[in-house]
Amino acid sequence: MRAAEIGRRYVDFFAARDHTVVPSASLLYNDPTLLFVNAGMVPFKPYFTGAEPAPFRRAVSLQKCVRTLDIEDVGKTTRHGTFFQMLGNFSFGDYFKAEAIQWGWQLVTGSQADGCLGFDPDKVWVTVLGPGMHPDYPNGDEEAVHWWRSVGVPQERIQARSLKDNYWHMGVPGPGGPCSEIYIDRGPAFGPEGGPNADEDRFLEIWNLVFQQEELSAVRAKDDFDVARQLPSRNIDTGAGLERIAFLLQGVDNMYETDEVFPVIARASELTGRRYGANADDDVRLRVIGDHVRSSLMLMTDGVSPGNEARGYVLRRLMRRSIRSMRLLGYQGEHLTELLDVSRGVMHGSYPEIDEQWQRISEISQNEEQSFSRTLHAGTALFDLAVGQSKAAGSDVLPGDKAFQLHDTYGFPIDLTLEMAAEQGLAVDQARFRELMTEQRQRAKADARAKKGGAVSTEA
Repeated sequence: MRAAEIGRRYVDFFAARDHTVVPSASLLYNDPTLLFVNAGMVPFKPYFTGAEPAPFRRAVSLQKCVRTLDIEDVGKTTRHGTFFQMLGNFSFGDYFKAEAIQWGWQLVTGSQADGCLGFDPDKVWVTVLGPGMHPDYPNGDEEAVHWWRSVGVPQERIQARSLKDNYWHMGVPGPGGPCSEIYIDRGPAFGPEGGPNADEDRFLEIWNLVFQQEELSAVRAKDDFDVARQLPSRNIDTGAGLERIAFLLQGVDNMYETDEVFPVIARASELTGRRYGANADDDVRLRVIGDHVRSSLMLMTDGVSPGNEARGYVLRRLMRRSIRSMRLLGYQGEHLTELLDVSRGVMHGSYPEIDEQWQRISEISQNEEQSFSRTLHAGTALFDLAVGQSKAAGSDVLPGDKAFQLHDTYGFPIDLTLEMAAEQGLAVDQARFRELMTEQRQRAKADARAKKGGAVSTEA
């Protein structure tokens, strides 16, 4: 089943149950706490907190999302991707746990002939908030357990977990609540028995049902937060990962091999002559390319341009990691625009705005690739020399002075230096690098003040 079809089935299922279909918001949603939309519920946040009245009681959406906190893990696991699509059904003071669980079970296990997803009911596991984790749930989320038992999930496939696993919030002040997650057992070839508590590669989470009841005033960690008050109404916020569902239903091993990502990997494999599946290190680089090219395409479609700060820096990092991965695979020619066009071919059916922005995207990508090629050419010789000197001295640390010189003279961002150093088995003296960066900023501020006051520095 193609990813677009999975999305259509999800939306149609809830539309038939009186949910308003809400189009995806831009990745650049107007929320000062977020760089990008990172969850399907972000556009609905004002309704959950009661800051604005919800224009509907029920909603369903397929939302574009970007998360880059785990960027270094991309390509190494089945679960990490920077761009993803979050399916969600939402209730604003209308239905609660009973309906959310009953409909979740029906859509997941109902037959494909009836418009559902068709997973084997015997392969479904669920988790709930366990006892002693939250003062309002001394015995755990007994209500969620009751409703899962009522639809046919046996007690042995319902596992209790901690706040880290089964309490959801956005990582910043805002709505939160206990949650219940749906997992699919991929079978013994993927890990040991024992459910999600034992292994989350074999038992893969596909859907999180969040029972929003609280507004958080401070969030220090996943399991460390302050509850300010109860929300004005009990709400439902669910998130199902389209890419995870797709790779399970398409019979592939990870999200990079699904129909919306793999065409980029296939073309990169053709260009580099590196066959996907033949070498583990090459496979990681090819998956980085597949993921980062699609993410870059979607960010540029929504108006982001490469830059040195905030959103622009994230885009630049994604693009440059992809370009460098191609070079590490042995391909030195320009390629980024071509790979973006491959991604456009599989994504524009769901997001026609890609075609509208294509001219701008292609121009930006060509300029960025050419600029980065010059940066790499200029800085790589200094980097190689510094690595050689460190190793000759018996050190496993690249001096912060060299990292600063790469940044200041050749435009090497520190994350690029860190990655390249790690590939050589070296750490980087980041403390010294930050010290030199601070000194540079202080000099720049002093120069600016001097110019503003008409003074001229005579210091050597």
